[in-house]
Amino acid sequence: MTTGTIFGVGLGPGAQDLMSVRADRLIRQASHVAYFRKKGRTGHARSIVEGMIGPVAVELPMEYPVTTEIPFDDPRYNALLSAFYESSVAQLIEIARAGHDVVVLCEGDPFFYGSFMHLYTRLRDAVPVNVVPGITGMSAAWTATGQPVTWGDDVMTVAMGTLPETTLARKIAETDALVVMKIGRNLAKVRRALASAGREHEAWLIEYAAMSRERVIPFSEAGDTAPYFSILLIHGNGRRP
Repeated sequence: MTTGTIFGVGLGPGAQDLMSVRADRLIRQASHVAYFRKKGRTGHARSIVEGMIGPVAVELPMEYPVTTEIPFDDPRYNALLSAFYESSVAQLIEIARAGHDVVVLCEGDPFFYGSFMHLYTRLRDAVPVNVVPGITGMSAAWTATGQPVTWGDDVMTVAMGTLPETTLARKIAETDALVVMKIGRNLAKVRRALASAGREHEAWLIEYAAMSRERVIPFSEAGDTAPYFSILLIHGNGRRP
């Protein structure tokens, strides 16, 4: 029996018409579709492809064991997630070895800060794996601002809002163009880091880029909280003709 292939399919930032033709084809033809979600939720990836999955396709929701209940630097966090990924991989390998292909839905790009990477490193030596790239959320975010994010020799830094405040401030100060992801509950810390770097008036906050609730505002006008799908941007201003 021929072993099936696991396809990590990038869905892009959240709009069906921003998926690749390859992603669209694989999803519509899939016999098995897997996706991550929080317990009791539909899952954002699954919501994006609503109406695309075939009526007889087998859906395989993979429910995270933790969300915000345990701090990510707690040893229990990694232990729980590692066991979760191992269990998910075992299920995918069983299906692939039975001769079925499986499409794993991945928000944005599968290799850019996504959960699929943790499956990929465990799957690649066991069964065939094929990765379909997708448009990243940050690409949709800077497009939403209507301004190029980098020019000429600009250096762009992608940082996480979960970084220590001093580290974040240093990276903001040292770069030309900037993307900060995972803002959420870290918004106050990010605001202080921007002020420390003297760049708070250059920053933009983009919420729900490429989605129906898209919102673009100067970061200085942001409130005390930001939704999960939020990205901070500072545009570069480098060499140009």
